[in-house]
Amino acid sequence: QVQLVESGGGLVQPGGSLRLSCAASGFIFSTQAMGWYRQAPGKERELVARISYGGSTDYVGSVEDRFTISRDNAKNTEYLQMNSLKPEDTAVYYCNARVWGRNYWGQGTLVTVSP
Repeated sequence: QVQLVESGGGLVQPGGSLRLSCAASGFIFSTQAMGWYRQAPGKERELVARISYGGSTDYVGSVEDRFTISRDNAKNTEYLQMNSLKPEDTAVYYCNARVWGRNYWGQGTLVTVSP
């Protein structure tokens, strides 16, 4: 029943910006924690950012001054604003929801940072 649908990925030049969106359904969005993970080719999936139901945020050190995670409870949507993108940010980005302690994932959206 829980569904997460990412959008907003694409090709961008270094230094550019993208905003990812995650449309959530199947649970009471406003009461649950959300997050973004990414997986680069040949590498393990890693946490990028998290946001609690109360709005507290955490970021991996490599993105904390460039990315902003947010949520709009009225739209059941999570966002990841990505600025000053680097080639190292190239990955499939996955929306994550922690619903009563269980992990759920979207299908992913590809972000490619290249000249």
